[in-house]
Amino acid sequence: MTGKVPMTREGYESLLKELKRLKEVERPKIIKEIAEARSHGDLSENAEYDAAKEKQGMLEKKIGETEDKIAKAQIIESSDIDTSRVVFGVSVQLKDEGSGDEITYRIVGADESDVKMGKISVNSPLARALIGREVNDLVEVKIPGHD
Repeated sequence: MTGKVPMTREGYESLLKELKRLKEVERPKIIKEIAEARSHGDLSENAEYDAAKEKQGMLEKKIGETEDKIAKAQIIESSDIDTSRVVFGVSVQLKDEGSGDEITYRIVGADESDVKMGKISVNSPLARALIGREVNDLVEVKIPGHD
């Protein structure tokens, strides 16, 4: 993927925190595991060493992916958002006309989405249907699996 990826300040800060944890906590822990497994002798038949090396490879891949996300992040500041329309970064309160149920979602970057926390990806069908709408607009959204 190329280009900048929209992200909230909170999402960006969360990525920085995760990268710091991976580098300062997880990486030293795995290095210690490798050293301990290496001390057990013959590496050709050492399952602990192989497992630790595999873990290290997966960790380094995750560090690289996180660094890439940080490099591509385009931070959208909440204070700069025009709230007269639905745009990236805003919170939207929705009401189901049929049931009367209300729910609030914040439209965030794909890597930040967490429906249980009320954060939906800007790429989701719901967010795409809401972008550009105004307060009290009626929006009909076909949700997969809810025909």
